[in-house]
Amino acid sequence: MDNKQVGDYEILFHWSHLEWIFPEEAMKKDFYQQEYWKGAMAAGFKTDRSGNYYLSVPRWAPGIPATVNKIEMVEGKPMLAAYPSWEMNRIGDPNALQSVLGWEIDELNRAWFLDQGHIEGKPCIDGAQKLVCWDITENKLVESIKIPDDIASYEASFLNDVMVDNANGFVYIADSGIFTDPLQGGLIVYNMRTKELRRILHQHESTQDAPNYWFKIAGKPVWKDRPMRTGADGIALSADRKTLYWCPLTSRNLYAINTAIIQNFSTPHTKIDAAVMNLGDKGTNTDGMGADNKGNIYYTMLEGQGIGIYNPATGAYRPFITDERMIWVDGMTFDNKGHLIFNTNRLHELFGGDLDWSYEYNLVVWKAFVGEDVKSYLYAV
Repeated sequence: MDNKQVGDYEILFHWSHLEWIFPEEAMKKDFYQQEYWKGAMAAGFKTDRSGNYYLSVPRWAPGIPATVNKIEMVEGKPMLAAYPSWEMNRIGDPNALQSVLGWEIDELNRAWFLDQGHIEGKPCIDGAQKLVCWDITENKLVESIKIPDDIASYEASFLNDVMVDNANGFVYIADSGIFTDPLQGGLIVYNMRTKELRRILHQHESTQDAPNYWFKIAGKPVWKDRPMRTGADGIALSADRKTLYWCPLTSRNLYAINTAIIQNFSTPHTKIDAAVMNLGDKGTNTDGMGADNKGNIYYTMLEGQGIGIYNPATGAYRPFITDERMIWVDGMTFDNKGHLIFNTNRLHELFGGDLDWSYEYNLVVWKAFVGEDVKSYLYAV
């Protein structure tokens, strides 16, 4: 991408289906014989300080070898290797990573793995649902924070994504709460200093699905036989750390709140509920979100098939990138070298049995130029 212009984009990686570097032949044989790769969805794509790439693969289907992976090139092909180790990805061990969807790599080069805890949608075993901080540079565990049943229901929870604020010592989590009807959407705040967790906006309008909303991507309804219903999903933290943004997946609205209100755990829930700002209709529903160091809020466009940008100063939403190949734009990250990196994974087709597995671009990681000095919110001065 020479002579790059803002908005230029290209494909960084692509797969017809994900492939692993297995530690033993028996695992590899079983993976292919049982066709477990058909349930392996590329989810949270991240890059670290050294330029290594990582990918989470949630264990929503049987036989997912590792839920967090480092991408290694083998004969020109992007292959997955369990990260930090195969032991740390062992199913059934509540101390290991069970099923990671959203996660973050912070400015200290630490990974914050948000472990959903659920295997194939079954209720969590105690201790499996957690937030794990891992030092990538030192290759060691910093801390593992159990998220108990009274903070996120072991039955209903669907821990979706996480934002980190080291400057003030807080972590913010979106819980889609998809496994019960009505949904149990909400947000979770973690205080790094006191080690306390608090659930807020439980089943609040801003964290629940919009009633009677059935969306389509490229003409295909999601799901085919019934509307998908997902609560609080995308989440983003402003560059100045003063505003938290989020949105349910099955809604087009964006919401926000002043972080000072939710950082104080003695703030009454009624006051928090009243402080939520409805920022209106984005013109599309959204899965993942992000924020840069300039104050912009980025959101994936599921219906819109691309990436949009919200300007908090003007309240304006605008499409940034659109492409008919961008089917189910999932999550995003910044490489802190001027690029927004995001992935498309055709989630509804993969789990709906509609994928053409011979197609080489079922799962795609895209790289878009956003400006030489544009970085993640984590690097805002």
